[in-house]
Amino acid sequence: MSYILLLVGFALLIKGADLFVDGASNIARILRVPPVLIGLTIVAFGTSSPEATVSIIAALQDSSAVSLGNVVGSNVFNVTLVVGSAALLYPLVVESETVKKEIPFTLLASVALLVLISDVAMQGLDDNLLTRSDGIIFLLFLSIFMYYVIEIGLKSRRETAHEPSTSSIKRGKNIALTLAGLAAIIFGGDLVVDSGTDIAYSLGMSETLVGLTIIAIGTSLPELVTSISAALKKENGIALGNIVGSNIFNILFVLGTSAVITPLPVNGKIFTDVLIMIVLSLLLFVFSRTNHTVGKKEGLFLVVMYVVYLVYIILRN
Repeated sequence: MSYILLLVGFALLIKGADLFVDGASNIARILRVPPVLIGLTIVAFGTSSPEATVSIIAALQDSSAVSLGNVVGSNVFNVTLVVGSAALLYPLVVESETVKKEIPFTLLASVALLVLISDVAMQGLDDNLLTRSDGIIFLLFLSIFMYYVIEIGLKSRRETAHEPSTSSIKRGKNIALTLAGLAAIIFGGDLVVDSGTDIAYSLGMSETLVGLTIIAIGTSLPELVTSISAALKKENGIALGNIVGSNIFNILFVLGTSAVITPLPVNGKIFTDVLIMIVLSLLLFVFSRTNHTVGKKEGLFLVVMYVVYLVYIILRN
């Protein structure tokens, strides 16, 4: 029964995120929000909402390993398999702002996570813990990022002034779609945490491994579907911007909120995964700076990196 509930939970997460992104994006168009603002906020937050729901519910249920493992595993999955798959379908042209500011901001958030969970090494404490104070720091970082995104949106308003009116789109319908998507995400997230944890115990797996694999992959499927679809439509900004934005939201919002709800004990194994996440983010930055393109060769390399990583964490367990 746990396996069935896990599949149902994933289905609700994916469909819920799809409804949420569609409904919220249409509402944003009605309100004349610039496309760049939609991509960096609504789409990124929408595709990150499964991670947020799963990690926050896990935090409420004292499953800290699932909360932290889900975020780190999802970010590794996004940078490797999602970006790699999208680049294999169509080379991703990276905008200069993404190279100069957004990917470095992802790196900054990742390094901040490593520093804040290193209480034993940095402060000589007995245990590593992501505290409520750390969570507040993440949320403050998020507010800085949101300020940056809003500034971009305001600067680009003139560029969207010529776009045709979308007043024919019904607000009520899209509000209902958005709320239905959120409801499916919340309920699906609850099912994933409960059933995933049960399966972990029955197979002798650790919560950290389940968070890094089953749950991380399942909650990252919206990013995968969105980015592949955008790549097929040659929408490079959405394909890569979705991943960069999602990774920022995962660390700053998801972990920040989870830690504010309840301090998260840190499993020693997660340090290796955080370091891998930082190295992969740096690798994406290097690829992006090379002719501002993530090509098919780089995409294949990233996909192979995820396969290697997956084998490593399974053997490590």
